[in-house]
Amino acid sequence: MTAWNEHVTAALLGTERRDPPVLPDAPGEPGDRAGRLLDQAALLAVRRRAGRVPSGAAPVPVALAPVENVPVVPGPAAVRLRRILRGEQIRVLPEWLEAAAARGLRVPAQLLPDLLERGRGDRMLRPSIARASGRRGVWLALQNTDWAYLVGSGDDPGGGPDVWETGTRNRRMAYLTGLRRTDPERARELLRGTWAKEPAPDRAVFLATFGDGLSPDDEEFLEAALEDRGKDVRQLASDLLARLPGSAYGERMAARARACLTPEVRTVRGREQTWIRVDPPRAHDEEMARDGVPFHPSGSFAPRSGGGPVGTRAAWLREILARTPLPTWTDLFGLPPMEIVCLPISAVARGSGGSSPQNESEADGRDVHIGWARAALGGRDAEWARALLKGGVMVDEPEALADLLSVLPEGERDAAAADLIRWVEGRPDLLRVLERVPGPWTGALASAVVAMLTGGHASAERPTRRDEHLITQLCRLADQRLDPATVSRLDMLVAEQGAAAPRAVTELITTLRFRDEMLKELAL
Repeated sequence: MTAWNEHVTAALLGTERRDPPVLPDAPGEPGDRAGRLLDQAALLAVRRRAGRVPSGAAPVPVALAPVENVPVVPGPAAVRLRRILRGEQIRVLPEWLEAAAARGLRVPAQLLPDLLERGRGDRMLRPSIARASGRRGVWLALQNTDWAYLVGSGDDPGGGPDVWETGTRNRRMAYLTGLRRTDPERARELLRGTWAKEPAPDRAVFLATFGDGLSPDDEEFLEAALEDRGKDVRQLASDLLARLPGSAYGERMAARARACLTPEVRTVRGREQTWIRVDPPRAHDEEMARDGVPFHPSGSFAPRSGGGPVGTRAAWLREILARTPLPTWTDLFGLPPMEIVCLPISAVARGSGGSSPQNESEADGRDVHIGWARAALGGRDAEWARALLKGGVMVDEPEALADLLSVLPEGERDAAAADLIRWVEGRPDLLRVLERVPGPWTGALASAVVAMLTGGHASAERPTRRDEHLITQLCRLADQRLDPATVSRLDMLVAEQGAAAPRAVTELITTLRFRDEMLKELAL
């Protein structure tokens, strides 16, 4: 009987009935049979695995790990990453990874297995892991199929041009994305060559890469994609064409939009004034459908923020305006965006020139402004975004305004976001607005958030259950987005309140301190 079988027998019968044999070089106390059994079994298992001779052909040696070309994070940052991976403040892991990659640093090799295992269960982490794990991370992922997701998750798909012919969908997408940034014409021709053979989901994924390096040279390909049998492909093609200046698609949309919005000069109190007359589309045709305006747009008959439903005609109007080049309106009205968004708007009376569909509500200024906001977001037009945010015309649509913050230059975002949340403070959609404001929250925005956290406790009145819920949810948003430098102001609140301070605020302070130390360690 082999030593391994003797240990298995002792484990099955119990060490009180069968004393396991003693291995001469094994650790453990002589009198502790159970402990000796476990220690020796572990030793035998390692020996068996290391000494097993593979069957068949001789094994192919594993390629050496590539030499890293970026430095590893400082020692204190590595220690903190180990703490995070063990579960301490795990929610800050994406920020740690992004901060390390932004500073041109990589994760220490010894922590890569635990990090890659985290990414196996959390898809949202994978791009951040790919950016911070260095060459060693990709090499390690190639040795373990459970971590193969990393190959192609970042900017480097791993491999050469043959990746497009033989790689997985993720690796092919990564390769095409990189090629669109350096040689968009070559990327387009590669996709054209395999387009007919690609499944519809893959065609949609690959077409999305055209967002990089988009140019008039892509127009012919995208126009053909409008006829694709895949709904997602057609939608992506229409969205990309809407971003393409001077395209035939934009001209078609502009013609439809100008039929819906027309300038009208009125005399008000003895003065001539330009109004916008709104007459949304009265019918839907195949050409509209081909250009990405669905018969039942998402949001039709959905409740407005103002209370009434959004009817089908109003939803068609929003879709058309969202796809219309914004210079259409500066040319038509001869005014800058700030003045255009402030023009008074009137809707065509119901029944004028035709009947409305059943249960239809007429389009109004809100629908026009939302259409323009979506166009500004899609076209990344800062001038129109600024006009809609500052013009005060969309106060009833704060979520749509929050989406526009990302379009503004970085130096303007905090002040604009602070103004926005002051508009909605005390309203139920405050949290929904803040969810759309990415971090970091600094400057005026950070001050506004801290004021909301501290203002509810400045009075002697006991906070209501609704106030407590708002504070809790706000703290959960702020712990990953609020500037850690604000922690001293929150400390003052806790000092004043003592044991009565909300638990959510004390937990927020702990997280902010942790993040502050984390970012300082990465900057060493």
